[in-house]
Amino acid sequence: MANSYWVEPDLKFVKQLVGLGGETLKKCYQCATCSVVCPISPDEKPFPRKEMIAAQWGLKDKLIGNMDVWLCHYCNDCATYCPRGARPGDVLNAVRAYSIREYAWPSWLGRIVIDSRFWLLLLAIPVAIYLVLLGTTGHLNIPEGHIHFDKFFPTLFVDLIFVPLHMLWVPLVFGIGISRFMKDMHKNAVADGRAKRTDLNIPDFLKYLVCTLPVILGQFKFRQCITNKDRDIAHLLVMYSFIGLFTVTGLFFVALYILQVPGPYSQVNPVKILANLSAIALFVGILLMISNRRKEKGNMSKGSYFDWSLIILILGLVITGGLTELTRLADWRYICYPMYFVHLVLVFSISTYIPYCKLAHLVYRTLAMAYSRYSGREPC
Repeated sequence: MANSYWVEPDLKFVKQLVGLGGETLKKCYQCATCSVVCPISPDEKPFPRKEMIAAQWGLKDKLIGNMDVWLCHYCNDCATYCPRGARPGDVLNAVRAYSIREYAWPSWLGRIVIDSRFWLLLLAIPVAIYLVLLGTTGHLNIPEGHIHFDKFFPTLFVDLIFVPLHMLWVPLVFGIGISRFMKDMHKNAVADGRAKRTDLNIPDFLKYLVCTLPVILGQFKFRQCITNKDRDIAHLLVMYSFIGLFTVTGLFFVALYILQVPGPYSQVNPVKILANLSAIALFVGILLMISNRRKEKGNMSKGSYFDWSLIILILGLVITGGLTELTRLADWRYICYPMYFVHLVLVFSISTYIPYCKLAHLVYRTLAMAYSRYSGREPC
């Protein structure tokens, strides 16, 4: 006798998915074309057809913590071939946005980060913090003489803000979210028969996480896509540029506080070269992402606020960073210092809101891909 399942549709959940970019979910009539054409969907219990059923019925428990939602790379091959324009990739993207909000801590911050109504408020928070900090310390002015950022926004202030954000806040928020996500993902996979092992041994899981990292670093799943596989180049450029910029930040921190070598640093400094190359790669990568989302391929989506808010934020980050450096070299202090201020506002926004925005998918998708191997669903 088959196991029974009590269906309790959550209409509020359906409306929330529609608001997050899944407005086409009702167009799906379950032809299964999406699961057939998806090159990365597994043969056993393939996605995204079953997820489309769950989304239409508002079966929240079938979607939140579902590893298959995260195994989808949003290449939109399914949307290209969908005969109804249901855009399954958009629906799964909306589920991921909802899931990030669901696992976020504190929950209220997770709700407002993905809500377009609070976009300006989120940017205003760092602006207010900086203005109060600079005003109370006598730095709220354009310094005279040759440009040196320490005279305008002291490096000590920058580090007092960003070191706790990167070392304490982000790990704490992600740690809480990951703990909840792993428990739900394991419970969901076992209940749905997609896990060949019923235990969740974290030390053992970490071994599978290690073997998953090369797949992430090479973006090999994207390369399996057919009609939209060119997205892998943009993702590679953005991912490695962030790795490069993070490395640069760490090296300059060591140079400043351990080696006692203050800036500014020469343009031919190897670390400075890495910073500039990473910035160029980020700029090119984000422009490619914008191009990919603006061109129509059949029924392919152009993205939602969840996608575009991050893209615009990163584009603003790299443009203000580049203009800050160029105006510093030109010694245009009346442009340079305000540009640097705006740049720090955007850095704060990305640093603070990363566990709640589209960038968080890198963490959750990596864990889902590792769990898929751990559970025996995919080979390692």
